[in-house]
Amino acid sequence: MELELDTPHGAARAHVDPADDARAALVLGHGAGGGVAARDLVAAKQVALSEGVAVALVEQPYRVAGRRSPAPAPQLDAAWTAVVAQLLDGALRALPLIAGGRSAGARVACRTAADTGAVGVLCLAFPLHPPGRPEKTRHAELDAVAAPVLVVQGTSDPFGMPSAGPGRQVVAIRGNHSLSSDVEALSDAVRAWLQGLLP
Repeated sequence: MELELDTPHGAARAHVDPADDARAALVLGHGAGGGVAARDLVAAKQVALSEGVAVALVEQPYRVAGRRSPAPAPQLDAAWTAVVAQLLDGALRALPLIAGGRSAGARVACRTAADTGAVGVLCLAFPLHPPGRPEKTRHAELDAVAAPVLVVQGTSDPFGMPSAGPGRQVVAIRGNHSLSSDVEALSDAVRAWLQGLLP
């Protein structure tokens, strides 16, 4: 099911896959220059569906409008929050929310986790810092999330390797920022975390 959803910054698009007797909803955002067909997002979606979790893959308004350059962070966050609210009021009504995304989408999910009421946050290839700029760390965005967090990160990701922390699990898998080298390991990590999060 494909939904066009209004946001303060234009129309967003959600690709919703319901699950039979769903026990939660996983809403995932894309990376800055990519779309919802990224291999890691698709793999996470398939795992979630097999675990009885409905999934929505969300395209930010700038992508729906055909632009490749991402909008500023406040606009991304506002659009995401609006989309999640509409999904939880409609297609994913009454389901606990697991927010997440890959790269920039993971940052959005972390920054808005409290506002959306997420019970967990799934970060695929969290961009800890710009390549070669470790002093520009974004660890505070991860640290601010009160809900359980899973970070799946490539061991050779030029955007850095986040550290584990209270309520935050970090799984390092073979590969770089695309997380396409070992989809099986990614799937295993997501499955184990979902099973622990949703007993």
